[in-house]
Amino acid sequence: MIALLWAVTHRDLLLARRRRIEALLPLGFFVVAASLFPIGVGPELQTLRQIAPGVVWVCALLAAMLSVTQMFASDHQDGSLEQMLLTAESLVAIVLGKVLAHWLSSGLPLVLASPLIGLLFGMQSSAIATLALTLLLGTPVLSLLGAVGGALTLGLRSGAALVFLLVLPLTVPALIFGTGAVVAVDSGLSAQAHFSLLGALLIFTLLGAPLAAALALRISLD
Repeated sequence: MIALLWAVTHRDLLLARRRRIEALLPLGFFVVAASLFPIGVGPELQTLRQIAPGVVWVCALLAAMLSVTQMFASDHQDGSLEQMLLTAESLVAIVLGKVLAHWLSSGLPLVLASPLIGLLFGMQSSAIATLALTLLLGTPVLSLLGAVGGALTLGLRSGAALVFLLVLPLTVPALIFGTGAVVAVDSGLSAQAHFSLLGALLIFTLLGAPLAAALALRISLD
């Protein structure tokens, strides 16, 4: 199962490398969208620090949703997904491999770019570190939930819009805990409770989302 997971991950990363423009689209959207807020809000440093956690998390959430519809769509179009389902290999491992590849190509760049966005908003170093850590825990949740939404809407004409409607409400807890941790650190309080809840959410999603996505894929392709 581990070998299959890494094989699927390696395959999808190679495909993402060949489609660099599509792979870099979430990162580009994240940087551009977050950079527009200081211009629109104004140069008031205190105001920028207050809105920074929410703005960065919302931009990261929307950026991650841009590419989740393609997690299974390209393989569905060329018939690769049907061949994967016909094999005796674990479909859950295949889904996990695709989720890991999606996070490495779309989620991890958002985490690495977040300190630069934090500096743009004038955040303190402790708040920037907390922001990056919350995104490190939260972006895998977005990829896992996006896999479920992408599997449920596979083959539908308006699949992208439906993914947003299905997945966005489910990501609200991650958004709340992620922004709450940064606000707590910025206020001089402990963010341990927020990190614990965010970690618990990641574990719960990791246990349930791959199985749900695998079942949704079988239903969508039947």
